[in-house]
Amino acid sequence: MSMLRTIKPKNARVKRALKEREPQVVENEKTAIFVRGQSTSDIVRNVMKDLYALKQPHAINFSRKNDIHPFEDTASLEFFSNKNDASLFVTGLHSKKRPHNLVFTRMFDGRVLDMLELGVEGFKGMGDFDSPKSSVGIRPLMIFHSDLFDTHSKYQLIKSFLLDFYNGHALSEIPLIGGIEHVISITAGPLPQDHDENTDKNLPKVHFRVYTVKLLASGSKVPKLQLTEMGPSIDFAVRRVQDADEEMLKMALKRPKIAKSDVESGLGKKKKNIETDSMGDKVGKLHLERQDLSKMQGRKMKGLKVRKERPSAEEMQVDDEE
Repeated sequence: MSMLRTIKPKNARVKRALKEREPQVVENEKTAIFVRGQSTSDIVRNVMKDLYALKQPHAINFSRKNDIHPFEDTASLEFFSNKNDASLFVTGLHSKKRPHNLVFTRMFDGRVLDMLELGVEGFKGMGDFDSPKSSVGIRPLMIFHSDLFDTHSKYQLIKSFLLDFYNGHALSEIPLIGGIEHVISITAGPLPQDHDENTDKNLPKVHFRVYTVKLLASGSKVPKLQLTEMGPSIDFAVRRVQDADEEMLKMALKRPKIAKSDVESGLGKKKKNIETDSMGDKVGKLHLERQDLSKMQGRKMKGLKVRKERPSAEEMQVDDEE
């Protein structure tokens, strides 16, 4: 069982820096670092270049080679993560045993959470497609075509990694004009008949495709979409996987007890008898004890003084007759 580390601040400046890196109710966009190992290939460098372009502006590219082997030693990744406040990594490697290798890594609390290894078996870069490209910083629409992404453990991990890298936070609404410029399509074929569940060999490839979106007139309010491939086009082979530690995964998935509507309205933690109306104003209810008005001291007030009753006109007439 691994314990999460705790750092005690030595001064006020360190305390402020640690507070900024603490888990937030609404997290910021995750930053990815693209780093090369000691030995890489042209294919690996070109794939990382295009993946980096899709991730911008929330991406950092290391141009120098580094002695990194994520599955053997994670110290370098943890150092880069803490120094650059990044939680995602793509490490490019190449060897005779595992050619054209990419290792995707996720971090939590400055430590490695889980890792996924994919091999590049087919690649066409953005420069090979004579088509318009999407703008920098526009979030893509992501589509997964296969039941394996919901049923098979390794493909579920691939889906989770790619969504963390490129999808960002979930959105409730997207404007049609300017909201969607490109689509990332991830496809996997069916499992072969000779598939062995114990070894997970001969797994189908994962096909990574990117298309630009063009809106055309359709004669109705909903426009017609035309897709044009812009690249990159990558065929991945599924290789090694390192699953997350149970305790660390539990902490990473922990959520505060705050309703989504409260977070969006800026109310924060739910408070008793306090609500936010449709106009965004904070409305509260006060509950007071029942007041006994008979014990209220009001005789000194001019308007509450008891006056002597004057005799009516009939009583005055009777007195005169007597």
